[in-house]
Amino acid sequence: MAVENNCIISKEGDITLCFQIFLPELFTVGADVYESIHSTWSKAIKTLPDFSIVHKQDLYLKEEYRPDFENSEHSFLSRSFQMHFNERPFLNHYCYLFLTKTTKDKMRMQSNFSSLCKGNLIPKEVRDKEGMRRFVESVAQFQRIINDSGHIKMDQIEESAIIGTKDEIGLLDQYFTLSREKDVPLQDLALGAEEVRIGSKRMVLHTLSDTDDLPSAVSESQRYDRLSTDKSDCMLSFAAPLGLTLSCNHIYNQYLFIDNSADSLRKFEKSARNMHSLARYSRANQINREWIEKYLNEAHSYGSPSIRAHFNVFAWSEDREELRRVKNDVGSALALMECKPRHNTVDAATLFWAGIPGNAGDFPAEESFYTFIEPALCFFTEETNYQNSLSPFGIKLADRLTGKPIHLDISDLPMKRGIITNRNKFILGPSGGWRATLN
Repeated sequence: MAVENNCIISKEGDITLCFQIFLPELFTVGADVYESIHSTWSKAIKTLPDFSIVHKQDLYLKEEYRPDFENSEHSFLSRSFQMHFNERPFLNHYCYLFLTKTTKDKMRMQSNFSSLCKGNLIPKEVRDKEGMRRFVESVAQFQRIINDSGHIKMDQIEESAIIGTKDEIGLLDQYFTLSREKDVPLQDLALGAEEVRIGSKRMVLHTLSDTDDLPSAVSESQRYDRLSTDKSDCMLSFAAPLGLTLSCNHIYNQYLFIDNSADSLRKFEKSARNMHSLARYSRANQINREWIEKYLNEAHSYGSPSIRAHFNVFAWSEDREELRRVKNDVGSALALMECKPRHNTVDAATLFWAGIPGNAGDFPAEESFYTFIEPALCFFTEETNYQNSLSPFGIKLADRLTGKPIHLDISDLPMKRGIITNRNKFILGPSGGWRATLN
């Protein structure tokens, strides 16, 4: 309906605050840091009120390296270096967080009542001004906890960045074009049961929406065998196979739905009693009762609030043959996490619709599962690609995954961060390389 005061307001009365998340770089942190990040997310989410939605959206877009040829300070060797890497493809990562305040009725909405199925929308006023004020205050606490961690940075996205300007593409245009290029026009959307298509880009959807699809155990991080040895471990987040290591255009959506925990637990208590009374007719009822009892014991013993969660991956390609390969790659990535790959063709349209920034309130409730905050957070990706140092001087290195040039300060920045305490350097190379280094 409107974008006001850096907030997205829907016609159903939902209010959404948008943030950009800056995560640690790939292969740069250990298991202790991943555990600290996981704990930070948990503390922050517990500050949100009931009927809030946490939507973390990671976009992985294939882009081409564009050097700055207009810089007159480039020497012959520097310009030749830039020419060598010009238009080299790499996978770029953009991470956003959308915090939505909705209502109890919207949280229970099924896919057949989505606004996608309505002919028109009647705007609703945000009547509970006190509740909205408390929500904005809790989001401020959320942001403070994240930024104080020292590992993640969270910046609020302003109104101009949401709707876009003449020079920069907006957050909404980026989602509807699946591109960061400012000159890409809006194209037709085909939302069907078999596929979702934006222009010539055809999308496939894989979902984690049922506990039967999940692994038996989860953790904050996992060992990356390719760069690990017998004496050292290279760690990545548990959901890293769905991140930068999945080398295709894709969007990874992570949803957490903060219901009223007391109401949810009472519903489970009633369900457990029903299962117990029907246990004589089926062994499955007895087993389900035992699982419900374990869930209730966990909630009451540790005071863990009951929430719902959902995770999905939208991947796309313009070529049908490549799309089949992309579909298999996403399934393989889910299998690496010991998840059951589920290619979803039923709710692809409604899930794409719910993934629009600020539209998480339209998420179909039947596509989520009950869990706790701590295990759900294990499915958050916690790393991004390598970034250029802000220092004006440094050396050029290459991205470990794609070979894209990275400007890196190996002198002052590590000293500032406390990584090193001296600047001893050892340079090894032929005579020509040594002379070039001295110059």
